[in-house]
Amino acid sequence: MALTGRAALLAALGALPVGLWDAGWTGLLAVNAPLAVACACDYALAAPVRRLRLSRSGDASARLGETADVTLTVANPSRRTLRAGLRDAWPPSSWQPGAETTASRHRLTVPPGERRRVTTVLRPTRRGDRSADRVTIRSYGPLGLFSRQGAHHVPWTVRVLPPFTSRKHLPSKLARLRELDGRTSVLTRGQGTEFDSLREYVPGDDTRSIDWRATARQSTVAVRTWRPERDRHILIVLDTGRTSAGRVGDAPRLDAAMDAALLLAVLASRAGDRVDLLAYDRRTRASVQGRAARDLLPSLVSAMASLEPELIETDARGLAAAALRTAPRRSLIVLLTSLDAAPVEEGLLPVLPQLTQRHTVLVASVADPQIARMASVRGTAEAVYEAAAAAQSQAERHRTAEHLRRQGVTVVDATPDELPPALADAYLALKAAGRL
Repeated sequence: MALTGRAALLAALGALPVGLWDAGWTGLLAVNAPLAVACACDYALAAPVRRLRLSRSGDASARLGETADVTLTVANPSRRTLRAGLRDAWPPSSWQPGAETTASRHRLTVPPGERRRVTTVLRPTRRGDRSADRVTIRSYGPLGLFSRQGAHHVPWTVRVLPPFTSRKHLPSKLARLRELDGRTSVLTRGQGTEFDSLREYVPGDDTRSIDWRATARQSTVAVRTWRPERDRHILIVLDTGRTSAGRVGDAPRLDAAMDAALLLAVLASRAGDRVDLLAYDRRTRASVQGRAARDLLPSLVSAMASLEPELIETDARGLAAAALRTAPRRSLIVLLTSLDAAPVEEGLLPVLPQLTQRHTVLVASVADPQIARMASVRGTAEAVYEAAAAAQSQAERHRTAEHLRRQGVTVVDATPDELPPALADAYLALKAAGRL
């Protein structure tokens, strides 16, 4: 129980005549006796907090950048009206800065035997699981002089999913995929190495595609059409080691890698390929295998939601072994990692032949756009030094990428905004060339 600010103010005003009259303690009690009686009555009429029944409902997941509404139901089984202030506490990362004060505090009045609902609007600033803390309720009497206070633990978890901002590139990549399949109205023949069907020859067709046996059985010249191979296996490997913790802009490299992985996964599943995911540093952090096309995206975003960069060096041998166990047959292995010279030369290059011997390997890396800006700035001595450092960093990344290409690896190095479409284009190019 607690004395409210209104009661404290009245007590202070009641003590003033005592000081002027100098009546001693007897005078003080005489003046404040009515206030004490009022406070006691107010406390007795305040609804009990411990007997309240609370439950939750609402959103269990939300994408980063969106809002989640969580409804708290307060049932009052007592015979007194509940007049209360309520605070629904969540972790600080559940709100954007400055929003918690207004979003988590509510005023409500619940008559005896009834219930009321209040909604807390969360605006998460980080991925992962956000669990509710205590619900603190302060129940006031009808005069507002005294209050009862207590806390309830009402569990609820909101999973904050990756935002998938690269979804905007999906329509254009699907259009390109339809062109490869020869399923558009434009004059583009399907490309690939898997036989599709026969059709009548038209001027401009490649004469090497003429099927002479089919032509001999009919009166027109028939040509073979081809389409990219389907039902191929794509394994996306996320490096969650220390290099993925480096921040590019406002987010770590891992977030940009996940966004690119989501676009590639959706595109590949639309192309008829099977997509698996592996997140690894020194042990497997997440794994998605054997999902149907309709369940793939929900499974991926749920698995990625709780991933965080680990401040440890990635075990390249363990990563290669985990990838080979996950992809026992020929596959396209897409490794989203760093192109920093030391981790690649000391970790990835020694184990790369184990992967390239059996699989097609594509390495994608997140480049820092600030490096390119630094390399282009001149005018002051400080800017010249920064440009020299940026040029050296770019040269090291180019040398590392060239080492990988000489091992037969396709390399994609792009900024966070450019990486998802660039990775999708690299996948389509491999599919058109029949290298999957």
